[in-house]
Amino acid sequence: MSETGTVARTPRPGAQKSSGTTAKKGERAAKEKAVVAVQQLMGEEESRNPEEYQCTGVLEADFAELCTRSGYTDFPKVVTRPRPHPISHSSASTSEKPTLDDQRLSASCSLFSLESKYGFFWPTIQVELEQDDGKAVKEIYIRGWKVEERILAIFSNCLPALSQLQAINLWKVGLTDDTLSTFIALLPLCSPTLRKVSLEGNPLPKQSYHKLMAMDSTIVHLSLRNNNIDDYGAQLLGQALSTLHGSNRTLVSLNLAFNYIGDKGAGHLADGLRLNRSLLWLSLAHNHIQDKGALKLAEVLHPFELTHPEVVERRRLLLEKAAQEWSRWPTSSRQAEARMEREKPQIGGVSNVTLVEKMQSMKTLKGLTKKKEKPGEVVKKEKSPTQGVPKKEDTTKPGKVTIPEQKPSKGKGTKPGNKEKRSILLESEHLGQILDSSQHAKHQLVAEATELINPLLEPMEHRDGKVFMPGNKVLLYLNLLRNRITEVGLEAFLTAVQYQAQFAKPKSASKGPVGLLWLSLAKNCFDPQCPMNIMIQELMLPKDPIKVKLKDEEAPPFST
Repeated sequence: MSETGTVARTPRPGAQKSSGTTAKKGERAAKEKAVVAVQQLMGEEESRNPEEYQCTGVLEADFAELCTRSGYTDFPKVVTRPRPHPISHSSASTSEKPTLDDQRLSASCSLFSLESKYGFFWPTIQVELEQDDGKAVKEIYIRGWKVEERILAIFSNCLPALSQLQAINLWKVGLTDDTLSTFIALLPLCSPTLRKVSLEGNPLPKQSYHKLMAMDSTIVHLSLRNNNIDDYGAQLLGQALSTLHGSNRTLVSLNLAFNYIGDKGAGHLADGLRLNRSLLWLSLAHNHIQDKGALKLAEVLHPFELTHPEVVERRRLLLEKAAQEWSRWPTSSRQAEARMEREKPQIGGVSNVTLVEKMQSMKTLKGLTKKKEKPGEVVKKEKSPTQGVPKKEDTTKPGKVTIPEQKPSKGKGTKPGNKEKRSILLESEHLGQILDSSQHAKHQLVAEATELINPLLEPMEHRDGKVFMPGNKVLLYLNLLRNRITEVGLEAFLTAVQYQAQFAKPKSASKGPVGLLWLSLAKNCFDPQCPMNIMIQELMLPKDPIKVKLKDEEAPPFST
């Protein structure tokens, strides 16, 4: 009994059991509802799978929808890249005092400018649109925020739908070697119009930038400024430009300014330029290149000696080319050549005649057949090594001369002593017919070989038992601003410029590359007014297209 006089009642066993059962049933129902809610949520997520979304080609809508489907709530917005506004000149006098309305307007403009200034650093995806089509993205600019794997995964879905995309610029986006590999795998999925890639301010531990310059790469313009690239990275890039067994054929411009490339790195890049014939523009400004690196770069701009491995590879390519051209000739032509070789007087074994000499002899025989002949008469030919040897193709009828794949022509009877002349005529007309029938195909082969010719197959110069290549005359722009080059390296560039100057003369019959059109050696370790630097500038001035254009515009019109 309690102090208040009331007795506490104990609950009955049956009632306690029933209340516990009710609580358990409530918990079970709550769990079932939670499971159903999770299943519904999973079903909604499955129905909103990013992979099932069909991109429309509008980057702003596609990127936002893919981020939402992937569960991103705070994602960067796609905005149009701001353009500098033109300066407007007011007609009001500067001496007039601004009114109160003008002060309020200037204050609001200043506040807007301040917001826009700080808004510049917000994570955004800036795009440049085509003028004709306001929704077609031409260039993409991402700067100042980290691009992770999940953003690249979304890009792999929405970027291929941009049919007019031309350039991607990533500035200080925190790339790693892994994300770079993911980005490189994304590039083949994009439109074929994508030709420019800029990765500036993204230093990588492994310096794997050379993967962007693979043999199957379609990048034409590549900028790798301010990436802390040293001699090791330059070695990888030089090997990507060219090796003994292949070279990059698509890259036109390469920007390596503001890095840490020294003499060894410059030497590796020079080795890449030895056999590369596609790169036109190279910038090595603001690096650590000294005279040794300058000597290596200048060496490839004028005739240089081939190394032993290059000579061996050149011989292999020549033999392979000769075998391919020999296999393209008809079987009858090859049999005729083989007979001519067997019937020639041999001294000390079979003579080693190259295919080029054979083709030249064929052209000579073809020229002989172009002379007009009277019916039934045989034109007198000069004596040749095959004269005096009977041929199986000679006909038994004295009044006809049978020519393969041509109608027989009637004429006067020939004497038995004229079989030798008739056999020469037979071979010459036979070979001339083969050349005529394959003339169009040969022109196509020559055109293809001209476009994709290996530099080791170019005409070489032989001096003192050594083979010299003419040098790289394809490179048009070389920037070595603010390095550590002295007059020693300057002299080497003067020699190269003097050699290339002969190809830029109007009297020169050369129709191929003419060498450097622009060379910058300013801000190095030599006096700008030294004679060698002045001489280089004088030699480069007539070749600089910009200065030549300005000179033509400033020239007075011709007066009659």
